[in-house]
Amino acid sequence: MKRILSVFLLAGACTALAMPSFAQAPRQDAIWARNTNGQPITLDGVLGEPAWATAQSWTIRYGVDNGDPGSGFKEEAGKIAKDSTSATVKFLVSGDQLYLGITCRDSSVGGSVDFNRFDGILMALKDHRDPNASIHGPVEYFYSWWHPDIPALNAPGAVPSFRGYWSSNNDSTARTADEIQAWDAVTKVRGGQSNTDASPDSGYTIEMRIDVGRMGYTPSAANGDIIEWNLSIYDTDWLWPLNGARFSVNRAWWQGPWGNQMNYDEVRIMARPDVNVASGAVPTIGPEVRIPNLGNYPPPVIDGFLTDAAWQTSQHFDMRYGDFDVRNTYPGVMKWRAGFYQPPVNGGLAPVVDPGDATIHWAFKADTFYIGFDVRDQVVQTHPLFDRWDGFIVTIQDTAVARSKDRTRISRRLGFHVGPGGSLLLDDYLPFLRDTAHAARIALKLKPGTTVDTTGTTPDQGYTAELAINMTALGFPHGLSALPLYIGIDMLDGDSFSPITDSYGTRTWWGREYEDECCPATAYFDVNSFISGVGDPGALPARLALIGNYPNPFRQLTVMQYSLPRASKVRLEVFDLQGRIVTHRDFGLQLAGDRKSSFARNGLGAGIYLYRLRITDPVTGAAGGSLAGKMLVLK
Repeated sequence: MKRILSVFLLAGACTALAMPSFAQAPRQDAIWARNTNGQPITLDGVLGEPAWATAQSWTIRYGVDNGDPGSGFKEEAGKIAKDSTSATVKFLVSGDQLYLGITCRDSSVGGSVDFNRFDGILMALKDHRDPNASIHGPVEYFYSWWHPDIPALNAPGAVPSFRGYWSSNNDSTARTADEIQAWDAVTKVRGGQSNTDASPDSGYTIEMRIDVGRMGYTPSAANGDIIEWNLSIYDTDWLWPLNGARFSVNRAWWQGPWGNQMNYDEVRIMARPDVNVASGAVPTIGPEVRIPNLGNYPPPVIDGFLTDAAWQTSQHFDMRYGDFDVRNTYPGVMKWRAGFYQPPVNGGLAPVVDPGDATIHWAFKADTFYIGFDVRDQVVQTHPLFDRWDGFIVTIQDTAVARSKDRTRISRRLGFHVGPGGSLLLDDYLPFLRDTAHAARIALKLKPGTTVDTTGTTPDQGYTAELAINMTALGFPHGLSALPLYIGIDMLDGDSFSPITDSYGTRTWWGREYEDECCPATAYFDVNSFISGVGDPGALPARLALIGNYPNPFRQLTVMQYSLPRASKVRLEVFDLQGRIVTHRDFGLQLAGDRKSSFARNGLGAGIYLYRLRITDPVTGAAGGSLAGKMLVLK
């Protein structure tokens, strides 16, 4: 069997995977926007063009589940809605223009000068204009019958106002031609008239165009794009005039409630030229990640060492602070949802000389989800301040408990960090899951030569950890195949030096930084995908091989990459150009397969160095071979 070397079993930038043969629930956070194939759309609030009849749609209602994991609803005035929201949203694209058709059923339509006392929509698009931004935040699009600046605009027959990114956010300033080109809409109230309840309305229809190309999206490209978006529907009833017996204010949303904050989740709008109004059924949208089955492999022993056979060929990906090349390998929108952050430490932001760097492994067996953490870190420390911890936060949506106050799925924060002497400290929900629910096991081990301190005087190798979670305790059915997994991973890396002003902390995340934030990955536990065939250890390397070290040249830290044909003890020796050994590192016992170990320059001046990797039999000590390379250390 060919060993799986790819980072993920994934849906690509805009590739729709066929659904697996097992009964996996369809996605509730993604939808296709068909290409109009050149058919024009006129913004008149009618949705009369033939293309709208073929468009994919989603209905958002107050009081019901509108889609996991981030959808919800809320009473803004403390009263249960008498005329609850029901809106159907349709999607089309033409070139790099996104078209939305929103039909809302509502017997009382209007607005006022007061916030939350209006009808309308609040949306966000994630900003894709700068691929090298450390965080890709939202841009707000707010279209509603809210007119706080000029009260006279709240008269009967009022039309919605444009607020947010493409406007002045003030009714007294007309929108420019450029703002209108970027975002425009026309709305028709059906049955009656806005801002008066003299006769009941039947609802309203919005026909809207957004130039998503201006936000960095290219749905017109051959491979299409995935537009990151969310929508809230505001609904105020019986305010014109105020009818205390019938008055209510509520809001319902699909995945994310706000336009200027990254809460809960987002909708992935899939767009590609060949998925159009004439192309027939749309492709099924697969997950961002498929987590493989361990098959006949025995489950890992949770001892903190990643030496079990299952980890040799497990699915894995890298996380590295500030490394955009690594981030760009992530599937789907995950390359946009990953991020980096450096909080202030000791009153400032010191240069990050040893970026957080880890490989995450995962697989599942029966009801248990296994995660392995391989951290390369030359300064492993423990510290009382959260911003200076070394550790991880894993966030997973819990489907077993009641929903939050916003009626969204509750997200569990499973945290751990390095304690004194390399001990393991559990945080957040993980102690309960392990000690009370007896549904988690975890262990952490320091790599050879690693000491835990806050001085940074001796180079460390890092640490490894293993986490096993019985997912039935988080509401998953036995076998795990029927529900999506919504997950994020956040790496905490604190490095301390003397003077203390050189110390810092960083966070690097995949999916989302914390619980209840946007945006977790949508993953499936794939019972039909095995880590290396059905219980077959796979094609291990036939011989010892040096892949190289990266980066090279480097200033502070480089990572050695090599392949081991069998389990071995690994040692690195570094020589100057005269052949004198200047330093060495023991990387310890490592299993066969592709391996990585970090090397810090501590004590080495700038220049060219030669190095040799030597392997020995862990039982007999017999030499198993060596490899030579060259590295360049910069000033």
